[in-house]
Amino acid sequence: MIRTLGITANFDIINDFPLEQIKEKTFEWYWVDISEPTKEEESLLSSFFHFHPLAIEDSLLRLQRPKVDYYDGYAFFVLHTFNEETLEAEELDIFVGQDYVVTFHFPHMHELEEARERIIKSPKGWERGAIHATYHIVDKVVDAYFPIIYKIEDYLNEVEDQLTFDMRHLSMNQVFDLRSDLLRLRRTIIPMRDLLYRIMNSERVNLQQSERTYFADIYDHLLKLTEMVESNRELTADIRDSHVSINASRMNRIMMILTIVSTVFIPLTFIVGLYGMNFEHMPELKWHYGYFAVLALMIVIALSMLAWFKYKGWFNLFKN
Repeated sequence: MIRTLGITANFDIINDFPLEQIKEKTFEWYWVDISEPTKEEESLLSSFFHFHPLAIEDSLLRLQRPKVDYYDGYAFFVLHTFNEETLEAEELDIFVGQDYVVTFHFPHMHELEEARERIIKSPKGWERGAIHATYHIVDKVVDAYFPIIYKIEDYLNEVEDQLTFDMRHLSMNQVFDLRSDLLRLRRTIIPMRDLLYRIMNSERVNLQQSERTYFADIYDHLLKLTEMVESNRELTADIRDSHVSINASRMNRIMMILTIVSTVFIPLTFIVGLYGMNFEHMPELKWHYGYFAVLALMIVIALSMLAWFKYKGWFNLFKN
Protein backbone atom coordinates (compact mmCIF):
# COMPACT_ATOMS: atom_id res chain seq x y z
CA MET A 1 0.00 0.00 0.00
CA ILE A 2 1.30 3.44 -0.94
CA ARG A 3 0.29 6.66 0.79
CA THR A 4 1.49 10.07 -0.27
CA LEU A 5 1.58 13.50 1.30
CA GLY A 6 2.73 16.62 -0.52
CA ILE A 7 3.26 20.26 0.49
CA THR A 8 2.93 22.82 -2.32
CA ALA A 9 4.73 26.15 -2.62
CA ASN A 10 1.69 27.79 -1.00
CA PHE A 11 1.94 25.31 1.88
CA ASP A 12 -1.22 23.51 0.84
CA ILE A 13 -1.49 19.83 1.75
CA ILE A 14 -2.30 17.27 -0.90
CA ASN A 15 -3.04 13.77 0.37
CA ASP A 16 -2.83 10.48 -1.50
CA PHE A 17 -1.88 11.91 -4.87
CA PRO A 18 -0.62 9.56 -7.66
CA LEU A 19 3.14 9.09 -7.85
CA GLU A 20 3.27 10.45 -11.39
CA GLN A 21 2.35 13.88 -10.01
CA ILE A 22 5.79 14.04 -8.40
CA LYS A 23 7.37 14.44 -11.82
CA GLU A 24 5.41 17.65 -12.34
CA LYS A 25 7.47 19.21 -9.52
CA THR A 26 4.46 20.91 -7.94
CA PHE A 27 5.60 20.15 -4.39
CA GLU A 28 8.01 21.92 -2.11
CA TRP A 29 8.52 18.51 -0.55
CA TYR A 30 6.62 15.25 -0.33
CA TRP A 31 6.42 12.04 1.67
CA VAL A 32 5.78 8.64 0.11
CA ASP A 33 5.04 5.78 2.50
CA ILE A 34 5.28 2.24 1.10
CA SER A 35 3.71 -0.15 3.58
CA GLU A 36 3.29 -3.93 3.25
CA PRO A 37 4.57 -3.68 -0.33
CA THR A 38 3.78 -5.98 -3.20
CA LYS A 39 6.52 -7.04 -5.61
CA GLU A 40 5.44 -4.28 -7.97
CA GLU A 41 5.63 -1.68 -5.21
CA GLU A 42 9.05 -2.97 -4.16
CA SER A 43 10.31 -2.42 -7.69
CA LEU A 44 9.39 1.29 -7.46
CA LEU A 45 12.47 1.87 -5.28
CA SER A 46 14.54 1.19 -8.35
CA SER A 47 12.34 1.98 -11.33
CA PHE A 48 10.70 5.18 -10.06
CA PHE A 49 12.93 6.60 -7.31
CA HIS A 50 16.24 5.25 -8.66
CA PHE A 51 17.75 4.59 -5.25
CA HIS A 52 21.14 2.95 -4.94
CA PRO A 53 21.08 -0.87 -5.32
CA LEU A 54 22.82 -1.34 -1.97
CA ALA A 55 20.16 0.73 -0.20
CA ILE A 56 17.41 -1.23 -1.96
CA GLU A 57 19.09 -4.50 -0.97
CA ASP A 58 19.20 -3.38 2.66
CA SER A 59 15.51 -2.50 2.47
CA LEU A 60 14.47 -5.87 1.09
CA LEU A 61 16.73 -8.06 3.23
CA ARG A 62 15.43 -7.89 6.79
CA LEU A 63 16.63 -7.26 9.52
CA GLN A 64 19.40 -4.65 9.27
CA ARG A 65 21.01 -3.00 12.26
CA PRO A 66 19.95 0.65 12.83
CA LYS A 67 22.31 2.75 10.75
CA VAL A 68 22.69 5.65 8.33
CA ASP A 69 24.29 5.51 4.88
CA TYR A 70 24.93 8.45 2.60
CA TYR A 71 24.40 8.37 -1.14
CA ASP A 72 24.44 10.99 -3.85
CA GLY A 73 21.72 13.49 -2.95
CA TYR A 74 20.05 11.59 -0.12
CA ALA A 75 20.62 9.73 3.15
CA PHE A 76 19.37 6.25 3.93
CA PHE A 77 18.25 5.51 7.50
CA VAL A 78 17.45 2.12 8.98
CA LEU A 79 15.30 2.34 12.13
CA HIS A 80 13.68 -0.27 14.33
CA THR A 81 10.21 -0.35 15.81
CA PHE A 82 8.90 -3.07 18.12
CA ASN A 83 5.99 -5.41 17.85
CA GLU A 84 4.08 -4.65 21.06
CA GLU A 85 3.03 -8.28 21.58
CA THR A 86 6.23 -10.17 20.74
CA LEU A 87 8.78 -7.35 21.21
CA GLU A 88 10.39 -8.47 17.97
CA ALA A 89 12.20 -5.68 16.14
CA GLU A 90 10.66 -4.52 12.86
CA GLU A 91 12.61 -2.57 10.28
CA LEU A 92 11.69 0.88 8.98
CA ASP A 93 13.75 2.26 6.07
CA ILE A 94 13.78 5.99 5.34
CA PHE A 95 15.21 7.70 2.27
CA VAL A 96 15.66 11.41 2.96
CA GLY A 97 16.47 13.83 0.17
CA GLN A 98 16.40 17.59 -0.10
CA ASP A 99 12.71 17.70 -0.96
CA TYR A 100 11.35 14.25 -0.21
CA VAL A 101 10.99 11.48 2.34
CA VAL A 102 10.33 7.90 1.29
CA THR A 103 9.54 5.36 4.00
CA PHE A 104 9.55 1.65 3.28
CA HIS A 105 8.42 -1.08 5.67
CA PHE A 106 6.84 -4.52 5.49
CA PRO A 107 4.59 -4.55 8.58
CA HIS A 108 2.03 -1.85 9.19
CA MET A 109 3.34 0.73 11.68
CA HIS A 110 0.96 2.92 13.65
CA GLU A 111 3.88 5.25 14.48
CA LEU A 112 3.87 6.50 10.88
CA GLU A 113 0.15 7.20 11.01
CA GLU A 114 0.70 9.26 14.16
CA ALA A 115 3.62 11.09 12.54
CA ARG A 116 1.47 11.83 9.51
CA GLU A 117 -1.26 13.32 11.68
CA ARG A 118 1.29 15.43 13.55
CA ILE A 119 2.78 16.77 10.33
CA ILE A 120 -0.64 17.72 8.99
CA LYS A 121 -1.55 19.48 12.24
CA SER A 122 1.71 21.45 12.52
CA PRO A 123 1.78 23.92 9.60
CA LYS A 124 4.63 25.89 11.17
CA GLY A 125 6.91 22.96 10.40
CA TRP A 126 6.01 22.65 6.72
CA GLU A 127 8.53 25.22 5.56
CA ARG A 128 11.29 23.26 7.27
CA GLY A 129 10.88 20.61 4.64
CA ALA A 130 11.62 16.92 4.48
CA ILE A 131 14.09 16.86 7.36
CA HIS A 132 11.43 18.12 9.75
CA ALA A 133 9.07 15.40 8.57
CA THR A 134 11.89 12.93 9.21
CA TYR A 135 12.18 14.28 12.74
CA HIS A 136 8.47 13.60 13.37
CA ILE A 137 8.82 10.03 12.08
CA VAL A 138 11.90 9.25 14.17
CA ASP A 139 10.40 10.94 17.21
CA LYS A 140 7.24 8.82 17.03
CA VAL A 141 9.30 5.66 16.59
CA VAL A 142 11.35 6.44 19.70
CA ASP A 143 8.31 7.55 21.73
CA ALA A 144 6.77 4.12 21.12
CA TYR A 145 9.65 2.54 23.06
CA PHE A 146 8.64 4.16 26.35
CA PRO A 147 5.34 2.30 27.03
CA ILE A 148 7.09 -1.03 26.46
CA ILE A 149 9.85 -0.29 28.95
CA TYR A 150 7.45 1.29 31.45
CA LYS A 151 5.36 -1.90 31.36
CA ILE A 152 8.42 -4.04 32.06
CA GLU A 153 9.55 -1.67 34.81
CA ASP A 154 6.15 -1.75 36.53
CA TYR A 155 6.09 -5.54 36.44
CA LEU A 156 9.62 -5.75 37.90
CA ASN A 157 8.62 -3.41 40.72
CA GLU A 158 5.66 -5.70 41.50
CA VAL A 159 7.99 -8.70 41.46
CA GLU A 160 10.39 -6.94 43.81
CA ASP A 161 7.55 -6.20 46.25
CA GLN A 162 6.34 -9.78 45.99
CA LEU A 163 9.85 -11.01 46.66
CA THR A 164 9.95 -8.91 49.82
CA PHE A 165 6.67 -10.20 51.29
CA ASP A 166 5.96 -13.59 49.75
CA MET A 167 7.98 -15.39 47.12
CA ARG A 168 6.07 -18.67 47.07
CA HIS A 169 4.13 -17.69 43.94
CA LEU A 170 7.04 -15.98 42.21
CA SER A 171 7.91 -17.48 38.83
CA MET A 172 11.55 -16.85 38.01
CA ASN A 173 10.87 -17.96 34.44
CA GLN A 174 8.97 -14.71 33.92
CA VAL A 175 11.88 -12.71 35.31
CA PHE A 176 14.29 -14.48 32.97
CA ASP A 177 11.91 -13.85 30.06
CA LEU A 178 11.85 -10.15 30.95
CA ARG A 179 15.63 -10.13 31.09
CA SER A 180 15.69 -11.56 27.57
CA ASP A 181 13.19 -8.90 26.46
CA LEU A 182 15.40 -6.18 27.94
CA LEU A 183 18.40 -7.59 26.11
CA ARG A 184 16.38 -7.53 22.89
CA LEU A 185 15.42 -3.90 23.53
CA ARG A 186 19.02 -3.03 24.34
CA ARG A 187 20.21 -4.44 21.01
CA THR A 188 17.97 -1.90 19.26
CA ILE A 189 18.05 1.15 21.54
CA ILE A 190 21.83 1.48 21.77
CA PRO A 191 22.33 1.39 17.95
CA MET A 192 19.45 3.86 17.63
CA ARG A 193 21.21 6.14 20.12
CA ASP A 194 24.43 5.92 18.12
CA LEU A 195 22.47 6.59 14.93
CA LEU A 196 20.99 9.81 16.32
CA TYR A 197 24.44 10.91 17.45
CA ARG A 198 25.76 10.42 13.92
CA ILE A 199 22.82 12.30 12.42
CA MET A 200 23.35 15.28 14.74
CA ASN A 201 27.08 15.49 14.07
CA SER A 202 27.19 14.61 10.39
CA GLU A 203 27.91 17.28 7.81
CA ARG A 204 26.28 15.12 5.14
CA VAL A 205 22.82 15.52 6.67
CA ASN A 206 23.38 19.30 6.81
CA LEU A 207 21.13 20.07 9.78
CA GLN A 208 20.44 23.65 10.75
CA GLN A 209 20.93 24.55 14.39
CA SER A 210 17.18 24.63 15.02
CA GLU A 211 16.80 21.21 13.39
CA ARG A 212 19.72 19.81 15.37
CA THR A 213 17.89 20.86 18.54
CA TYR A 214 14.92 18.70 17.59
CA PHE A 215 17.09 15.65 16.92
CA ALA A 216 19.02 16.31 20.14
CA ASP A 217 15.72 15.95 21.98
CA ILE A 218 15.27 12.47 20.47
CA TYR A 219 18.85 11.67 21.40
CA ASP A 220 18.11 12.65 25.01
CA HIS A 221 15.11 10.30 24.97
CA LEU A 222 17.32 7.47 23.77
CA LEU A 223 19.84 8.20 26.51
CA LYS A 224 17.03 7.95 29.05
CA LEU A 225 15.79 4.73 27.47
CA THR A 226 19.30 3.27 27.61
CA GLU A 227 19.56 4.10 31.31
CA MET A 228 16.12 2.58 31.97
CA VAL A 229 17.03 -0.64 30.16
CA GLU A 230 20.32 -0.94 32.04
CA SER A 231 18.74 -0.21 35.42
CA ASN A 232 15.97 -2.75 34.76
CA ARG A 233 18.52 -5.37 33.73
CA GLU A 234 20.35 -4.72 37.00
CA LEU A 235 17.02 -5.05 38.81
CA THR A 236 16.40 -8.46 37.23
CA ALA A 237 19.88 -9.52 38.34
CA ASP A 238 19.13 -8.31 41.88
CA ILE A 239 15.81 -10.18 41.90
CA ARG A 240 17.57 -13.31 40.69
CA ASP A 241 20.24 -13.02 43.39
CA SER A 242 17.62 -12.32 46.05
CA HIS A 243 15.62 -15.33 44.92
CA VAL A 244 18.70 -17.54 45.16
CA SER A 245 19.60 -16.11 48.57
CA ILE A 246 16.08 -16.60 49.95
CA ASN A 247 15.97 -20.17 48.65
CA ALA A 248 19.39 -20.85 50.15
CA SER A 249 18.26 -19.39 53.49
CA ARG A 250 15.10 -21.48 53.42
CA MET A 251 17.13 -24.59 52.64
CA ASN A 252 19.51 -23.79 55.50
CA ARG A 253 16.57 -23.55 57.91
CA ILE A 254 15.23 -26.89 56.73
CA MET A 255 18.65 -28.47 57.14
CA MET A 256 18.96 -26.94 60.61
CA ILE A 257 15.61 -28.41 61.66
CA LEU A 258 16.63 -31.82 60.36
CA THR A 259 19.99 -31.48 62.12
CA ILE A 260 18.32 -30.71 65.47
CA VAL A 261 15.87 -33.60 65.11
CA SER A 262 18.65 -35.98 64.08
CA THR A 263 20.96 -34.81 66.89
CA VAL A 264 18.24 -35.24 69.53
CA PHE A 265 17.41 -38.75 68.37
CA ILE A 266 21.00 -40.00 68.07
CA PRO A 267 21.46 -40.72 71.84
CA LEU A 268 17.85 -41.93 72.09
CA THR A 269 18.43 -44.34 69.24
CA PHE A 270 21.63 -45.52 70.91
CA ILE A 271 19.79 -46.30 74.15
CA VAL A 272 16.96 -48.06 72.32
CA GLY A 273 19.45 -50.07 70.31
CA LEU A 274 21.49 -50.93 73.36
CA TYR A 275 18.53 -52.33 75.29
CA GLY A 276 17.10 -53.93 72.20
CA MET A 277 19.82 -56.56 72.25
CA ASN A 278 18.40 -59.85 73.51
CA PHE A 279 21.25 -60.97 75.74
CA GLU A 280 20.48 -62.94 78.90
CA HIS A 281 22.94 -61.25 81.26
CA MET A 282 21.55 -57.68 81.16
CA PRO A 283 20.59 -56.77 84.79
CA GLU A 284 18.40 -53.82 83.74
CA LEU A 285 16.10 -56.08 81.74
CA LYS A 286 14.76 -57.73 84.89
CA TRP A 287 14.56 -54.58 86.98
CA HIS A 288 10.93 -53.79 87.86
CA TYR A 289 11.30 -50.04 87.12
CA GLY A 290 13.85 -50.40 84.31
CA TYR A 291 11.44 -49.54 81.47
CA PHE A 292 10.22 -46.35 83.18
CA ALA A 293 13.78 -45.36 84.15
CA VAL A 294 14.97 -45.65 80.57
CA LEU A 295 12.02 -43.61 79.30
CA ALA A 296 12.73 -40.94 81.93
CA LEU A 297 16.42 -40.92 80.94
CA MET A 298 15.53 -40.50 77.27
CA ILE A 299 13.15 -37.62 78.06
CA VAL A 300 15.78 -35.90 80.20
CA ILE A 301 18.41 -36.27 77.44
CA ALA A 302 16.02 -34.90 74.77
CA LEU A 303 14.93 -31.92 76.89
CA SER A 304 18.53 -31.21 77.89
CA MET A 305 19.65 -31.12 74.26
CA LEU A 306 16.73 -28.89 73.24
CA ALA A 307 17.56 -26.54 76.12
CA TRP A 308 21.17 -26.48 75.00
CA PHE A 309 20.15 -25.63 71.42
CA LYS A 310 17.92 -22.85 72.68
CA TYR A 311 20.78 -21.52 74.83
CA LYS A 312 22.97 -21.43 71.73
CA GLY A 313 20.29 -19.38 69.91
CA TRP A 314 19.44 -21.88 67.18
CA PHE A 315 15.69 -21.39 67.58
CA ASN A 316 16.04 -17.64 67.05
CA LEU A 317 17.06 -18.34 63.47
CA PHE A 318 13.60 -19.74 62.71
CA LYS A 319 11.92 -16.41 63.55
CA ASN A 320 13.51 -14.56 60.59
